[in-house]
Amino acid sequence: MSATGPDIDSDRPSADAGPPAAGVATPSPTSAPPRPRASGAVVVLAFLAVGYTLWAAQGVVLPVLLAMFLALVGNPLIRGLRRLHVPRFLAALLVLLGGIAGAALLGQQLLAPAVDWMQEAPRQMRQVGRELSELVKPVHEANRVAEDIARQASSGDGRKVEVVRTVPDDPYALLTRAPKAVGGVLAVVLLTFFFMVFGEDLQRRAIALLPTRQRQRITVDIMQSIERDLSRYVLTISLINAGVGLLLAAVLHFALGVDMPEALLWGTIATLLNFAPYVGPAIGVALMLAMGFVTWDEVGPSLLPAAIYLGLHTLEGQLVTPLVLGQRMQLSPLVLILALLVFGWLWGIVGLLLAVPLLVCVKRVLARIDGLQGWARLLE
Repeated sequence: MSATGPDIDSDRPSADAGPPAAGVATPSPTSAPPRPRASGAVVVLAFLAVGYTLWAAQGVVLPVLLAMFLALVGNPLIRGLRRLHVPRFLAALLVLLGGIAGAALLGQQLLAPAVDWMQEAPRQMRQVGRELSELVKPVHEANRVAEDIARQASSGDGRKVEVVRTVPDDPYALLTRAPKAVGGVLAVVLLTFFFMVFGEDLQRRAIALLPTRQRQRITVDIMQSIERDLSRYVLTISLINAGVGLLLAAVLHFALGVDMPEALLWGTIATLLNFAPYVGPAIGVALMLAMGFVTWDEVGPSLLPAAIYLGLHTLEGQLVTPLVLGQRMQLSPLVLILALLVFGWLWGIVGLLLAVPLLVCVKRVLARIDGLQGWARLLE
């Protein structure tokens, strides 16, 4: 099949050329321009702008994120109460009041040993410092001699100049910080309750804005599956971390003879630190070493709390968590470290606690959206 058309070597069509035959594609005189792509500098600036916004707005962002995290922990319990025909409002109220009561009882048990430890630790650490200084006394003597020689060489009179820094003592600093802290706690509690009660209605109304029923149905399935998976993950990892803390407290009390309130204090600290992989256990080992040297005089018993904590954490990280959660929720160690650095720099200790749940949320969302599964695999 042949057709007469314009000369391919000519920029202008021939005057006597007829209309193009059927099946022959002709270039459009007004073709759409290529879609512009953002440059690397724009991407970097946008990333820095988002990071600065998250840091500057942490007073608003952190209560919302903490409330969403606590709501995810409580949603499986609320669903269980709903199966017993308990209204959602009452179920959310029962779960929230139960959590507040448990936290209050635990805080009451931990307040006395925490105050005693804060009062006793400086004196004991000074004693440990004196014992360690005896071991390195020859090195200090050599350094002192070297400093005296350098001082005499630089100054003829050998007088030492001392700089005294004064820190203003503000007796009203605690009173000015207390209302802000209380307001933050109340905001987290209220937001958690509202997320538990009205979260589903908010999702339903937001999905109703989509144009077609098919897209609405697909979005509902994706959001429900993501919410269910994340709720189970957050509740499961919270129970695992609580189990590690309880085991550590039991071993410290029954095997090493630590008082029960103090053992519960260290178990609670271990539970919280376990939410931040790598960084949290490293801090926990250092704290256990300090506790051991403060509590016992001998070197052997002093190392036992840190060894027990490290063993429990290794057992949990290498056996319990992979068996319970499987490979679906596993994250790359490099990505975890980067997330801990970023969120810890942005929001401090709270950022370290929220880094892993936020990263898991991002991974689950990416895994359920077509075209973004590759980014989810990148985080594994």
